[in-house]
Order: sequence, then C-alpha cells, then structure tokens
Amino acid sequence: MKLVILGGSGSGKSTQAEKLCKHFDVPLISTGEILRSAISNEKSGNGYSTLNQLGSLTQPYVEKGELVPDEIMIEFIKVRLNQEDVNRGWILEGYPRTAFQAEELDFLLDSLEQKINWAIYLQVAEAVMVSRSLGRSLPDDQPEIVQRRVELFYDRTVPILEYYDRRRRLLTINGDYSPEQVQHNILTLLG
Repeated sequence: MKLVILGGSGSGKSTQAEKLCKHFDVPLISTGEILRSAISNEKSGNGYSTLNQLGSLTQPYVEKGELVPDEIMIEFIKVRLNQEDVNRGWILEGYPRTAFQAEELDFLLDSLEQKINWAIYLQVAEAVMVSRSLGRSLPDDQPEIVQRRVELFYDRTVPILEYYDRRRRLLTINGDYSPEQVQHNILTLLG
C-alpha cells in the first residue's frame, strides 16, 4: 500500500498516518520528522543522518513557518524512497504540499517503478486546524507560525487536490471526527 496523507496543520495527518502504518505494516515517511531530524542533526537507524546536509538549507524556512523549496523537498523524498524498508509500501505524510511536488513525486515514482494507490485528504475547518495545532507541544507550533501554515495550506494545497482528483486517486475524508472514527472511514473507503 502506497498512500499520501494530505491535510492542513492540525488536521490529524500524523495521527492517521501512524495508525495506517500499523494497520498495513509499512513505514511512515513523515517530512516533518525528516526535516526536524535533519535540522537537529539527529542520527537515526532510518538513514536520516544521510539527509543532514540538506537540513541546514531547510532551517530558515521551517523557523518562519514557510514551505521548504520544492527542489530541496524532492531531494529528501528521493533519498528516503531509495531506502530498503519502503519496498513493501509506505505512507507519506506532509508531502506533497504543492501541485508541482505532486507531479514531481509521480515522476520520481515512475522512475522507481512505483505508483500511489491513493491520496487521502483529511478535510477539517480552519478553526479546528488552528486550535489543534496550538494544542500540540512542537517547537514550531507558535500562533503566528500556525496561522501562516494554515494560510499557505489553502493557497497551495487546493491545486494538489485537483491534481489527484483528475487522476482518480483522491479520497476526501471528514477529519472532524475522533481519530478512531476517521481511521474507520479511511479503511472503509480503501476497501
């Protein structure tokens, strides 16, 4: 199973991605975790240490709540998708964030002879995104950064939804329910 989880900050992407990884027994590829790990130069068994050189390029963007430039993110994803643990499938959370990235991801997957099964969009109201984000304890969840991420989400994510919808690969899920109900709804649609 190869899934992309889409949604704004605080939509439940990470929660659902983790639940689905356990359900399908595939690795989670979380760009947020990759970026935080690379920026803090953490070493890990997942091969993220090889991404640390890209980390210094991303730090200024992350600190301002801006999106990391496409060409840098694509390099992160390329390195990660070339690791052995993704052979049985994967769930990608936090990427793509622009229509260009979605297209580049498809090109990359074609070169790796892979395809996305579904892009799952967790749809939640803006107020819910903001309140959930501010309730977390991540260092980059400051009010002004959260608000900026929500604005960027609306500006850049709608074209991604259109991209996957045109390719008949988009599942839209109401993310306002409990995490268990949202997971149940996703699994029901996945069949």
